[in-house]
Amino acid sequence: MTNISSQRPALTTEIHGSGPGIVLAHGGGGRIDSNFGPLIPLLAQGHTVTASSYPADDTVLELDSLADALVEAAATERFTIIGFSLGTAVAVRAAARHPERVSGLILAAGIARADNRLRLALDLWRSLLAAGDRESFARFVLGSAFSADFVNGMPAADVAATVEQIAASIPGGTAAQAALIGTVDTTADLPGIAVPTLAISASEDLLVDPANHRFLAERIAGAEYAEVKAGHVFMAEQPDAWHGLVLDFLERHGL
Repeated sequence: MTNISSQRPALTTEIHGSGPGIVLAHGGGGRIDSNFGPLIPLLAQGHTVTASSYPADDTVLELDSLADALVEAAATERFTIIGFSLGTAVAVRAAARHPERVSGLILAAGIARADNRLRLALDLWRSLLAAGDRESFARFVLGSAFSADFVNGMPAADVAATVEQIAASIPGGTAAQAALIGTVDTTADLPGIAVPTLAISASEDLLVDPANHRFLAERIAGAEYAEVKAGHVFMAEQPDAWHGLVLDFLERHGL
């Protein structure tokens, strides 16, 4: 049975394409375009894609209400949710609260509950943002959200330019999303998930330990598991692998 919370955050939503439903759930401190941009036109060739952004302000976020808002924004009655990072917890909670709406899950570099290392990273995120130290925040993000091979392979000029770019484009609402990540816990939801599920691990993830990605696959009955050799934001490092895994899973399950 559907449960709807009374206080839902306001999302900014775009709809693309037509066909079976896809709902996107982006990561904390991310955006729809940075997490899913190149994937959207590929999905929209045969799907109705609902792409919702979380509030770009200091709205205090709560997992149930955010999951409800994502479901409410969906352009189709049933849909597969593709979640990245924080978005995997939103996706799982949406499936648990609205099982009649969710037909499949793709969980990329995800978490059920933040471990101590991730909480330390989130504390640093919030401290740097509160201090207005955008450059240090950007340096930390570049050093932790991408693989060692990826960052070490960048020319020095590109490192400096990327830090500058990240610092200039920190999405609004990042601090509130970081606070939410530190509190989510979907461990009790996982055994009840009964839809086709793919858990994708970024095997070189320095931000969210890959053990967290594997935990999702291990606790959801029948879940498929795949690894991409890349850091946390693996869609930037290995876009072809990311697109291939998503499209293949959807096709094989008729989603």
